[in-house]
Amino acid sequence: MDSVLFTNVRILEGTLAHPVSGSVLVQGNRIRAVGRSTAPISASGAMVIDGAGATLMPGMCEAHTHFSWNDAATLSAIQTMPLEEHVLWCAKVARRYLEAGFTSCVGAACAKPRLDVVIRNAINAGQIPGPRYLAASQEITVLGALGDETLPHLPFPEFSFGVNVSGAEEMRKAVRMFLKYGVDSIKLNLSGDNFTPQSPAETGWMTDAEVAAAMQETLMRGKRGTAHARSAASVKQALRHGIDVIYHASFTDEEALDMLEAAKDRVFVAPGIAILYAMLHEAEAYGIGHEKAVAMGYQLEWDAAIESLKAMHKRGVRVLFGGDYGFAFTPHCQNARDLEFFVKYLGFTPAEAIRCATEYGGQIMMKPNELGLVREGYLADLLLIDGDPLANISILRDPKRILAVMKDGVFAKAPDIASQRTWGRAA
Repeated sequence: MDSVLFTNVRILEGTLAHPVSGSVLVQGNRIRAVGRSTAPISASGAMVIDGAGATLMPGMCEAHTHFSWNDAATLSAIQTMPLEEHVLWCAKVARRYLEAGFTSCVGAACAKPRLDVVIRNAINAGQIPGPRYLAASQEITVLGALGDETLPHLPFPEFSFGVNVSGAEEMRKAVRMFLKYGVDSIKLNLSGDNFTPQSPAETGWMTDAEVAAAMQETLMRGKRGTAHARSAASVKQALRHGIDVIYHASFTDEEALDMLEAAKDRVFVAPGIAILYAMLHEAEAYGIGHEKAVAMGYQLEWDAAIESLKAMHKRGVRVLFGGDYGFAFTPHCQNARDLEFFVKYLGFTPAEAIRCATEYGGQIMMKPNELGLVREGYLADLLLIDGDPLANISILRDPKRILAVMKDGVFAKAPDIASQRTWGRAA
């Protein structure tokens, strides 16, 4: 149908505004009208969906996505999946994300040079279903740092997990290669990570000259710089060089927080705290019990991250949900658990947490005035939810409670009309 009218719904706009009862008309790929129950919308010829009190909200944006992470427990196991199977894997995962309510995703690095670009292009061409997607490069790293996986049996060095560079000129070459492929963002591994013992989270690895060269090439072509930056020094390095998206930011000091606050209208932070929690509490089946995780530094990082992110939230820094899903201990499509963590550990209200996935999602997708809100004129990326996410935010990761998913005015998951009498009754 060219037009769809949602009636009798609880409209959750995606801002901090209180939900209202009403109706929403979609025509083509845009929201054409939003009406309160006191002034209902009538639309001749539209397909009518009676929400029976269910919640209509914007589609969610996952800000730190790795479609090519293949549920493995190690970086090398992700990389060694053969290329052909890896493409099919990414296509399958993209569809799953869309059906789970993630209508937009920001790529945060792919495992092989063109995986993200190929999947983005296939989605945009209508060849495969998937979210709106911003394609990332592989992780660019240096010898000894996160992403430097020695895999001598692979036929070509460019098939290593990360792309290794040494010095500004090698950095330029790597960045230009990815820009040639058509990525939307360049990913730099500025800090280490406790996942790689030789390069723990609080260490830094790239020189200012290397980062400056990368960002000169990136910004010259109107693209975006992103950074794996867990340490305070790496967060400050990212900010000094004009990087817009900072992943993790677990460790900060007052200077880093001041710099983040000063750049809050430009910068996004996507911490991905679920992997820290999983390593501490849910990775024993994969050889990492709690004691080992503590010894690896994960408890120290968890404690630091909680304090850092609370401080960012108070200062008005945009903190977005999602990140590092696709490992064995952080399975794909449970990403909305981060919203629960934001409320439980970081002091967000449910409405503030949801705004991280909706209004802020439209902003990080570079469509701040047409994506991420239930407003007239905005793109029709919508979720119909059985229940009230403000009362029970965990329902956003329950497939049974996601009654319908619409992207660009088309149902990716159509509502079961026969069941609509029971919608909206559960919290």
